[in-house]
Amino acid sequence: MQYLLLIYHEEGQWEAVSEPQKQKIYQGFGELRADLQKDGKYLGGNQLQPISTATTVRIRNGRTAITDGPFAETKEQLGGFLMVDAPNLDDAIAIAARIPLASTGSIEVRPIVIRPS
Repeated sequence: MQYLLLIYHEEGQWEAVSEPQKQKIYQGFGELRADLQKDGKYLGGNQLQPISTATTVRIRNGRTAITDGPFAETKEQLGGFLMVDAPNLDDAIAIAARIPLASTGSIEVRPIVIRPS
C-alpha cells in the first residue's frame, strides 16, 4: 500500500536552526531516503517552499477565488512530504518515526487511494 507522509513543522523554528544543524537534518533525510530506496519503499518526496509562497484556490458558486498563503492559519505548516510503499500502516508509522523533524514537528500518515485505470 502507498502512504503519503506529510511533514508539519513550525517555519519560525526552522529559521532559528543553525546551518550545521540544518545540514545534519538534511543528512538524516538523505540516509532515510537511501534506506527506503534500498528496500524499494521510496516513491518520492520533497521539501516545500515557505508557506508565504502558497496560493489557495477555491471555487464557490462557479467563481474562482485565489488567496495568497495557506488555506487555514495553523501553528505548524506543511513543510514537505515523503511517498512510500509500505506493507501496512504499522510499517508506514515506523518510517514516519524515522523522519528527522518528527522530534520537533508532526508527521501525518495518510493511505493513498489507488483507483484502477
